[in-house]
Amino acid sequence: MQNKNKIIALESRLKGCKNVITLGAKTNFSDYSREEASLIRNAGKIYYPTTFYADLFDSMGKKTFPSYHTYKCVQDKIKQTALFNLLQIPHPMTKVYYGRDVTGKILRDFDFPFIAKVPRGSAMGRGVFLVQSRNDLAAYLAAARPAYIQEYIKQDRDIRVVVIGKNVVHAYWRVAARGEFRSNIAKGGHIEFEDIPGEALELARHTAGRCGWDDVGIDIIKSGTGYYVLEANMKYGKEGFRAAKIDYRGLMEKLIERGEI
Repeated sequence: MQNKNKIIALESRLKGCKNVITLGAKTNFSDYSREEASLIRNAGKIYYPTTFYADLFDSMGKKTFPSYHTYKCVQDKIKQTALFNLLQIPHPMTKVYYGRDVTGKILRDFDFPFIAKVPRGSAMGRGVFLVQSRNDLAAYLAAARPAYIQEYIKQDRDIRVVVIGKNVVHAYWRVAARGEFRSNIAKGGHIEFEDIPGEALELARHTAGRCGWDDVGIDIIKSGTGYYVLEANMKYGKEGFRAAKIDYRGLMEKLIERGEI
């Protein structure tokens, strides 16, 4: 099944890469064949182990790619915000509110309009709301707990920067569709590649390094003369790679061959 030049992955992210054997992510470890289980146990590193197995591999001292630190913050905006604040990474003013009677606290801290998000498990612009009135806030609070509230920086675009290993491998503007406050491609946004500011690239590289993330799409927005990290996406899409005509599988094969991931 394997020769010494091939590496082991569980999730399908690297499926089709010539130097990778993808075993699949199985709920029960006992569902792997004896040979597959042996490959996993003996591999020096497991690629894309899933959130569940990343935790277990870390406990047994086995390396993974992405790193265990990357998996800890997957689709968890609350952890990400706390980490940004701890590390003094520029981030829009953001607060989390627990409990049911939080309307007064939120309106004490934020003026309309502001952003409200479903703090865990949301992606591609889903679970993100522009709150412009008490009625909007009431509707959000009826569906989301805890409340994750962020200042609204009015822009028609932001920057997606993809960091793999220790380097920026891809970056592009995400430009919002007319009448849409979200720039996500899934919400009708489009991609532009011109004039990506070096300050944003450096901020993304710095953020990924400080947070211990080695496979991440970092969203950055400009406000005035500064740049702010909005959030990190560990399950980023490949639309930007396709638009730039970057062969994602070929890129990953080369990074693995060079020992960069």
